[in-house]
Amino acid sequence: MKKLFFVSISLVVLDQILKVWIKTNMLINESFKMFNQDWFVIRFLENNGAAFGFLGDSGVATKIGLTLFRIVVVIGGVYYVKKIIKRLSAGAIIALGLIIGGAVGNIVDSTFYGIVFTESDIYNPWLENQQEPAKIFSDQKGYSSIFQGKVVDMFSFKIFEIDLPQWLAVPIPLSDKTLLSVLEGYDNVFTFFEPVFNLADAGISIGIFMLICFYRNEF
Repeated sequence: MKKLFFVSISLVVLDQILKVWIKTNMLINESFKMFNQDWFVIRFLENNGAAFGFLGDSGVATKIGLTLFRIVVVIGGVYYVKKIIKRLSAGAIIALGLIIGGAVGNIVDSTFYGIVFTESDIYNPWLENQQEPAKIFSDQKGYSSIFQGKVVDMFSFKIFEIDLPQWLAVPIPLSDKTLLSVLEGYDNVFTFFEPVFNLADAGISIGIFMLICFYRNEF
């Protein structure tokens, strides 16, 4: 279990250091290029939902339920891994450590950020001198309550954009949208990769990829 906890804790620590820096130094929607590259951008966003911003507009009940569900899944996952860990390879343990660490990283946000951080202002270039980033452990009241914090996202990799063919404009059942409008988003261009994510999301995705591709026979 030592290797599992080392990977998980390392990811949680790195994830939280980055998120706290973003939260206390940037405004929502503020961004800057990494290495002067258009496709690699740090952009501060917050969401109430799951990995990569899915369910990002969820309500209070859904938010609390999602946070509690994450906690139950992590506890159950650790218990299950503890029972089978002796027959797992080092690679499988690392993959599981990334998944658990990523889940815990986002749990920290959604559980505690609402009570330890003040509200983040939304970036407005016309009000730049009147805005300031959030404060941590301030005398001011937190922006929400326990289990209702927002997950901090920051990585944006918009590698390429393409115009999709119009024949994809087929209606989606039980919706007023078409497949084309969903794929293209608000700017009418399909962008890969559109979602903004954080280090915890990356850890979960890499861990799942490793398990499916290399270690699925160990379970």
